[in-house]
Amino acid sequence: MTTNTIERRHDIVQKTIDAGRVMVPELAKTYGVSTVTIRGDLNYLHQKGLLVRTRGGAVASNRVSPELSVREKVTEHLDIKRHLAATAAKEIQEQDTIILDSGTTTAEIASQLHDFRRLVVMTNGLNVAQQLVDADGVEVLMTGGTLRKKSLSFYGRAAEDTLQCYHFDKVFLGVDGIDFQGGITTHFEHEANLNRLMCKVARRVIAVTDSSKFKRSGVHKICEFSDIDTLITDSGIPEAFHEVLSEAGVRVIIVD
Repeated sequence: MTTNTIERRHDIVQKTIDAGRVMVPELAKTYGVSTVTIRGDLNYLHQKGLLVRTRGGAVASNRVSPELSVREKVTEHLDIKRHLAATAAKEIQEQDTIILDSGTTTAEIASQLHDFRRLVVMTNGLNVAQQLVDADGVEVLMTGGTLRKKSLSFYGRAAEDTLQCYHFDKVFLGVDGIDFQGGITTHFEHEANLNRLMCKVARRVIAVTDSSKFKRSGVHKICEFSDIDTLITDSGIPEAFHEVLSEAGVRVIIVD
């Protein structure tokens, strides 16, 4: 397909709206231009607010969920989060070694762990660690790194280096968005990098999210559906997602 720059960029916006997500290699092949040219197009369109740039491509701007601060997230769907956390805690056994990702849902999981006598919990969430201060039977490890104040989460090379020294039974991931094109996503690139490493060093990956996160994108991809073992969510999960997740081999636990 041969187009001038204006036509190509207009067409890219339309493709992004239609598909929800586009990738650089496919666009370069479609328009017969270099990947450098496509990246320039996507950067330009991102600056104009016509789409949102992601690693390797872009998503439609209306599909990206707004990033809330921890203070804003605490009260959002709180009752559902507590039910999800109680169910998630049942996936944990004595003497497990687990990772709790940063976030308000994982902080609720942490609050469920006070009765354990022998448990090791690694977290990159400051608020998660605070929930475990009085849990005498829980050994708490922190990733270290740079503190991102908006999410109260640590990230960066120091955090990644720490994780690579361990192996865990399970990781519990919070989620900012789940969609067919993007898979499991989050808002902050460095947190996505750390989340991917968490999945790599854990034997089982358990994602915990309320159903409002479906059909939304958090910009940066953590993993595919097939990379998680279990998804814990509420009964508002769209049936199409339930089917696709099950077909991908994911155990879906629905909390009423």
